[in-house]
Amino acid sequence: MSNQPSPIAFDQKHASEYDQRFAKLAGMKDALHLLTAAVLGEMPGDARILCVGAGTGAEILYLAEKFPGWTFTAVEPSGPMLDVCRRKAEEQGIAARCVFHEGYLDSLPVTEPFDAALSLLVSHFILDPETRTAFFRGMAERLLPGGCLVTADLARGADEAAYGSLLEVWFRLMKTADITDEQIEAMRVAYRQNVALLPVAEVRAIITTGGFDTPVQFLQTGLIHAWYAQRLSVVE
Repeated sequence: MSNQPSPIAFDQKHASEYDQRFAKLAGMKDALHLLTAAVLGEMPGDARILCVGAGTGAEILYLAEKFPGWTFTAVEPSGPMLDVCRRKAEEQGIAARCVFHEGYLDSLPVTEPFDAALSLLVSHFILDPETRTAFFRGMAERLLPGGCLVTADLARGADEAAYGSLLEVWFRLMKTADITDEQIEAMRVAYRQNVALLPVAEVRAIITTGGFDTPVQFLQTGLIHAWYAQRLSVVE
């Protein structure tokens, strides 16, 4: 069994429309990318960046423009999503700085260690805590000792009443992206059945057990929480 989540089924049509579908929510993505660049800003000029669950490559495109000496390995199990990522990289003129790998991280050929790893809005799809821990350990094993992880996922606080209130705000936000009431109801079901919306403390513990020091939260936008952490010198 792979140490990564099962891929979401994206056919060519859904993959090509993915970015446009959430265009009205771009402010959250922009904030995440802006702060991610600040977190990683002290990386070497020739840093090697691993992007796990790269999707259409939004973070790669942003960071590649900011840091012209960096190279990127995009790992993505959905072929249509990776095709969009590759096409956008070609259009931006950065494809020569990228490796595109269709599949899970454990199928990526062994390479020199990476300076940093990114996994944005991926691990919350892993329902089993041990498998989710293994997901982070897989990234830790690919990093240099002291290498940086940047990860973002849906999560909740320990206060159930506050979480319920924020969840309703979140769904109102989704409606601003022209998501229909029927789609909102489908999201409600998915969040109960297919998304591990864990308390923040549990997510941090999973990251730590996966081979990193104590994660530092650097952003929250609605239910999206983002952390950075350094790889431990020894990953058990």
